[in-house]
Amino acid sequence: MSKIVGYARVSTKEQNLERQLDALRKYVSEEYIVIDKDSGKNLDRAGYQSLKVGIGKLVAGDTLFIKSLDRLSRNKADIQNELRYFKDNRIRLKILDLPTTMMDLPDGQEWVFEMINSILIEVMGSIAEQERLTILQRQAEGIAVMPVVNGRRVSTKTKRPMGRPTAEFPRNWNEVYPLWKEGNLKAIEAMEQMNLKKNTFYNLVKRYESK
Repeated sequence: MSKIVGYARVSTKEQNLERQLDALRKYVSEEYIVIDKDSGKNLDRAGYQSLKVGIGKLVAGDTLFIKSLDRLSRNKADIQNELRYFKDNRIRLKILDLPTTMMDLPDGQEWVFEMINSILIEVMGSIAEQERLTILQRQAEGIAVMPVVNGRRVSTKTKRPMGRPTAEFPRNWNEVYPLWKEGNLKAIEAMEQMNLKKNTFYNLVKRYESK
Protein backbone atom coordinates (compact mmCIF):
# COMPACT_ATOMS: atom_id res chain seq x y z
CA MET A 1 0.00 0.00 0.00
CA SER A 2 1.43 3.40 -1.01
CA LYS A 3 2.26 5.99 1.65
CA ILE A 4 1.48 9.70 1.79
CA VAL A 5 4.13 11.51 3.83
CA GLY A 6 4.82 15.16 4.62
CA TYR A 7 8.15 16.83 5.33
CA ALA A 8 8.69 20.11 7.20
CA ARG A 9 11.94 21.86 8.08
CA VAL A 10 13.14 24.96 9.89
CA SER A 11 16.78 25.97 10.28
CA THR A 12 16.83 26.44 14.07
CA LYS A 13 14.99 25.14 17.11
CA GLU A 14 13.68 28.64 17.78
CA GLN A 15 11.85 28.94 14.45
CA ASN A 16 8.14 28.08 14.22
CA LEU A 17 6.99 25.10 12.14
CA GLU A 18 3.28 25.79 12.49
CA ARG A 19 2.75 27.46 9.10
CA GLN A 20 4.23 24.48 7.29
CA LEU A 21 2.37 21.98 9.45
CA ASP A 22 -0.98 23.72 8.89
CA ALA A 23 -0.47 23.49 5.14
CA LEU A 24 0.64 19.85 5.22
CA ARG A 25 -2.20 18.67 7.48
CA LYS A 26 -4.65 19.30 4.65
CA TYR A 27 -3.06 16.44 2.71
CA VAL A 28 -1.15 14.32 5.23
CA SER A 29 -2.07 12.70 8.55
CA GLU A 30 -0.20 14.26 11.49
CA GLU A 31 1.63 11.02 12.34
CA TYR A 32 3.10 10.88 8.82
CA ILE A 33 4.71 14.33 8.89
CA VAL A 34 8.50 14.15 9.29
CA ILE A 35 10.18 17.16 10.90
CA ASP A 36 13.73 18.50 10.91
CA LYS A 37 15.10 21.47 12.81
CA ASP A 38 18.33 21.81 10.91
CA SER A 39 20.02 23.94 8.24
CA GLY A 40 19.15 23.59 4.58
CA LYS A 41 22.80 23.95 3.54
CA ASN A 42 23.10 20.18 3.05
CA LEU A 43 21.02 16.99 3.10
CA ASP A 44 22.55 15.36 6.19
CA ARG A 45 19.42 15.65 8.34
CA ALA A 46 18.03 12.80 10.42
CA GLY A 47 14.39 13.28 9.46
CA TYR A 48 15.03 13.74 5.77
CA GLN A 49 17.40 10.79 5.56
CA SER A 50 14.73 8.60 7.22
CA LEU A 51 12.69 9.11 4.05
CA LYS A 52 15.44 7.43 2.02
CA VAL A 53 16.61 4.59 4.31
CA GLY A 54 15.16 2.29 6.96
CA ILE A 55 11.54 1.45 7.70
CA GLY A 56 10.30 4.93 6.75
CA LYS A 57 11.89 4.82 3.29
CA LEU A 58 9.72 6.12 0.46
CA VAL A 59 9.31 3.69 -2.41
CA ALA A 60 7.70 3.66 -5.86
CA GLY A 61 4.11 4.83 -5.67
CA ASP A 62 4.55 6.83 -2.46
CA THR A 63 3.86 10.56 -2.31
CA LEU A 64 5.86 13.22 -0.45
CA PHE A 65 4.33 16.62 0.33
CA ILE A 66 6.45 19.68 1.14
CA LYS A 67 5.41 23.31 1.60
CA SER A 68 8.08 24.82 -0.64
CA LEU A 69 11.08 23.71 -2.66
CA ASP A 70 13.63 25.21 -0.26
CA ARG A 71 12.47 22.82 2.48
CA LEU A 72 14.45 20.15 0.61
CA SER A 73 17.58 22.27 0.44
CA ARG A 74 18.87 25.78 -0.21
CA ASN A 75 21.50 24.46 -2.58
CA LYS A 76 20.35 24.38 -6.21
CA ALA A 77 22.51 21.41 -7.17
CA ASP A 78 21.17 19.42 -4.19
CA ILE A 79 17.59 20.33 -5.13
CA GLN A 80 18.12 19.10 -8.68
CA ASN A 81 19.72 15.86 -7.47
CA GLU A 82 16.86 15.20 -5.05
CA LEU A 83 14.22 15.84 -7.70
CA ARG A 84 16.03 13.38 -9.95
CA TYR A 85 16.12 10.84 -7.08
CA PHE A 86 12.35 11.08 -6.55
CA LYS A 87 11.67 10.84 -10.28
CA ASP A 88 14.02 7.87 -10.80
CA ASN A 89 12.42 6.05 -7.86
CA ARG A 90 8.89 6.93 -9.05
CA ILE A 91 8.07 8.83 -5.85
CA ARG A 92 5.52 11.61 -6.38
CA LEU A 93 6.68 14.96 -5.02
CA LYS A 94 3.92 17.47 -4.32
CA ILE A 95 5.12 21.04 -3.65
CA LEU A 96 2.29 23.11 -2.18
CA ASP A 97 3.77 26.41 -3.38
CA LEU A 98 3.98 25.01 -6.93
CA PRO A 99 0.32 24.38 -7.84
CA THR A 100 1.20 22.52 -11.06
CA THR A 101 2.68 19.66 -9.02
CA MET A 102 -0.75 19.09 -7.47
CA MET A 103 -2.49 18.30 -10.76
CA ASP A 104 -3.42 14.82 -11.94
CA LEU A 105 -2.96 14.81 -15.70
CA PRO A 106 -4.50 12.75 -18.48
CA ASP A 107 -2.17 10.21 -20.07
CA GLY A 108 -0.01 11.74 -22.75
CA GLN A 109 -0.06 15.28 -21.37
CA GLU A 110 2.45 14.90 -18.57
CA TRP A 111 5.18 16.52 -20.65
CA VAL A 112 3.38 19.89 -20.59
CA PHE A 113 3.47 20.27 -16.83
CA GLU A 114 6.87 18.60 -16.57
CA MET A 115 8.22 21.38 -18.79
CA ILE A 116 6.46 24.08 -16.74
CA ASN A 117 7.66 22.58 -13.46
CA SER A 118 11.24 22.32 -14.73
CA ILE A 119 11.25 26.05 -15.46
CA LEU A 120 9.65 26.96 -12.13
CA ILE A 121 11.96 24.66 -10.18
CA GLU A 122 15.05 26.12 -11.88
CA VAL A 123 13.97 29.64 -10.95
CA MET A 124 12.93 28.78 -7.39
CA GLY A 125 16.06 26.71 -6.81
CA SER A 126 18.17 29.71 -7.80
CA ILE A 127 16.14 31.92 -5.45
CA ALA A 128 16.56 29.46 -2.56
CA GLU A 129 20.34 29.33 -3.09
CA GLN A 130 20.56 33.13 -3.31
CA GLU A 131 18.54 33.50 -0.10
CA ARG A 132 21.04 31.31 1.73
CA LEU A 133 23.96 33.37 0.42
CA THR A 134 22.14 36.54 1.54
CA ILE A 135 21.61 35.07 5.02
CA LEU A 136 25.32 34.22 5.30
CA GLN A 137 26.27 37.70 4.13
CA ARG A 138 23.98 39.33 6.70
CA GLN A 139 25.45 37.13 9.43
CA ALA A 140 28.97 38.16 8.43
CA GLU A 141 27.99 41.84 8.35
CA GLY A 142 26.34 41.51 11.78
CA ILE A 143 29.45 39.92 13.28
CA ALA A 144 31.69 42.58 11.72
CA VAL A 145 29.93 45.42 13.57
CA MET A 146 29.88 43.67 16.96
CA PRO A 147 32.03 45.33 19.63
CA VAL A 148 35.32 43.64 20.51
CA VAL A 149 35.96 42.93 24.19
CA ASN A 150 39.18 41.19 25.29
CA GLY A 151 39.88 40.16 21.73
CA ARG A 152 36.45 38.58 21.06
CA ARG A 153 33.33 39.80 19.30
CA VAL A 154 30.42 40.29 21.71
CA SER A 155 26.81 39.83 20.58
CA THR A 156 24.80 43.03 20.98
CA LYS A 157 21.68 40.89 21.51
CA THR A 158 22.87 38.30 24.07
CA LYS A 159 25.91 40.24 25.38
CA ARG A 160 27.87 36.99 25.14
CA PRO A 161 31.26 36.54 23.42
CA MET A 162 31.19 34.89 19.98
CA GLY A 163 33.33 31.92 18.98
CA ARG A 164 35.90 30.02 20.96
CA PRO A 165 37.54 31.52 24.07
CA THR A 166 40.82 33.33 23.43
CA ALA A 167 43.79 31.09 24.20
CA GLU A 168 45.81 32.06 27.28
CA PHE A 169 49.60 32.16 27.45
CA PRO A 170 50.89 29.20 29.49
CA ARG A 171 52.74 29.93 32.73
CA ASN A 172 56.11 28.88 31.30
CA TRP A 173 55.75 31.01 28.13
CA ASN A 174 58.41 33.52 29.14
CA GLU A 175 60.85 30.67 29.78
CA VAL A 176 60.20 28.54 26.69
CA TYR A 177 59.44 31.18 24.03
CA PRO A 178 62.96 32.81 24.13
CA LEU A 179 64.61 29.39 23.82
CA TRP A 180 62.56 28.60 20.72
CA LYS A 181 62.98 32.09 19.26
CA GLU A 182 66.78 31.93 19.63
CA GLY A 183 66.89 28.52 17.95
CA ASN A 184 67.83 26.59 21.10
CA LEU A 185 64.56 24.66 21.05
CA LYS A 186 62.58 23.11 18.20
CA ALA A 187 59.00 24.27 17.73
CA ILE A 188 57.59 20.82 18.47
CA GLU A 189 59.61 20.68 21.71
CA ALA A 190 58.34 24.11 22.74
CA MET A 191 54.76 23.00 22.04
CA GLU A 192 55.22 19.86 24.14
CA GLN A 193 56.71 21.77 27.06
CA MET A 194 53.84 24.27 27.03
CA ASN A 195 51.18 21.67 26.20
CA LEU A 196 49.98 23.59 23.15
CA LYS A 197 48.66 22.50 19.78
CA LYS A 198 50.40 23.78 16.65
CA ASN A 199 47.71 26.31 15.67
CA THR A 200 47.41 27.63 19.21
CA PHE A 201 51.17 27.95 19.56
CA TYR A 202 51.60 30.01 16.40
CA ASN A 203 48.53 32.14 17.17
CA LEU A 204 50.05 32.98 20.55
CA VAL A 205 53.38 33.76 18.88
CA LYS A 206 51.62 36.14 16.50
CA ARG A 207 49.78 37.85 19.36
CA TYR A 208 52.92 38.09 21.51
CA GLU A 209 55.08 39.53 18.73
CA SER A 210 52.44 42.05 17.64
CA LYS A 211 52.34 43.71 21.08
